[in-house]
Amino acid sequence: MRISNFSFKLLVLPFVLALSTSFGPVLDIKQSRLEVAEQTLSFNTDGLFNAEFFDYVFRGEFQNVALKREDTHFLMIFEQYLRTFGRQCPSSLPTNKVEIMNWVCATEEVTTNGYGIETSRVCIEWKTVGSGLFARRDLYEAKLNVERIQSADVLRNTLAMMADPNAMGNSVDMIHKANGLKNDMAQLFNLNTCNNPGVKRFEENLKRFALNQAPIKMKGTSKYTAMKKSGGPVGAQNLSKLTNDLIANHAQTWAFNRYVPGSIAGLTVHSTDDQGRPRELQANYNYKGFSGSSAGWVRISFTNGLPKCIYFFDFPNNCKTPNSSIVASFAQGEYSK
Repeated sequence: MRISNFSFKLLVLPFVLALSTSFGPVLDIKQSRLEVAEQTLSFNTDGLFNAEFFDYVFRGEFQNVALKREDTHFLMIFEQYLRTFGRQCPSSLPTNKVEIMNWVCATEEVTTNGYGIETSRVCIEWKTVGSGLFARRDLYEAKLNVERIQSADVLRNTLAMMADPNAMGNSVDMIHKANGLKNDMAQLFNLNTCNNPGVKRFEENLKRFALNQAPIKMKGTSKYTAMKKSGGPVGAQNLSKLTNDLIANHAQTWAFNRYVPGSIAGLTVHSTDDQGRPRELQANYNYKGFSGSSAGWVRISFTNGLPKCIYFFDFPNNCKTPNSSIVASFAQGEYSK
């Protein structure tokens, strides 16, 4: 299949390579057993960069998902999940599996100057080739549906990116998210077996989210929902350790610099809420880059006593999302002095 479509080329950013069970009316005793079985489903996401998103989708709490299906980051997650499952769990795929296709350039337009020296190279025609990886047919079709939605919005999204005064910071943030997702995919099927019923529930709800359909909801709530409702802990907290842990975790997604663990210094709480919990703090830290050891600063904002955004000195207006597992540990009092 070939396509000559500039809009689609814009869509495919460098960062994006990336048991349906519905319990109907049955006998009460059988319904009770099914409900018990449903509540024992598990999908371990602790420590993952996208842990909160994965848990919300698994539990069917779509209303709490910060992403929209139109977002590039959602397509990144969906794409890389399918490829990771196809690579690590091929024997768990159904017989009607389909091959995941890669977009590659079919025709390039090369521009040269008067001396015959190449000045630019742009792809003007694309084609798809098999990747050698396979996916569940219904999941792959849902992913293609998301691609079509994003392709239709590509011009609007591109213009919005160009007009964004923080465009550079957002571009760097996309690299961080891509690296975080890469780390997640390296761990996900160590935390969960391929044929785990919880994985199947996650996949079904992932498909429903992509198709804008109602989720299959589990009883109870996500620990991330509970922590946001209860808020952060009161009393003395080891904020230096919290800041260190948040930076060290986020530094795993950095492209070049390397954080020096334990280098937090000069931590200052700039403001607190009516319960004495921090609203904003700032601290210095050390990192190693191309020019050797350097110093930087980080600012962390809090909402309801919980870390909400991390701002680093090089892109001070770009909000980095704190690791939700670390935030949950903080909410549960594990950083109390």
